[in-house]
Amino acid sequence: MIAALLGKAGSTLVTGLVGAAAYDGAKRAVGAGVVREGAVAATAWGLRGKRRVETGAEQLRLTSGDIVAEARERVGEQAPPPGAHEAHDHQH
Repeated sequence: MIAALLGKAGSTLVTGLVGAAAYDGAKRAVGAGVVREGAVAATAWGLRGKRRVETGAEQLRLTSGDIVAEARERVGEQAPPPGAHEAHDHQH
């Protein structure tokens, strides 16, 4: 019975030591800025990707505007000036 009790106590002690070592390792990693550095790097990649998407969307908008203008020219329509579709009912 005492051997079983000592066995369980030893097992609990080893588990506690492993847990404490893992906690200390995680604490050092956070303290050293490893986690923060990873978050900053991931955010930077996200911002770069966002800029590329925005650039592509703007290029697509400009290209489609050129295509519509050329199509209107071919059918004999005059393209409305930019902003002509916006309501502007008040006086200045």
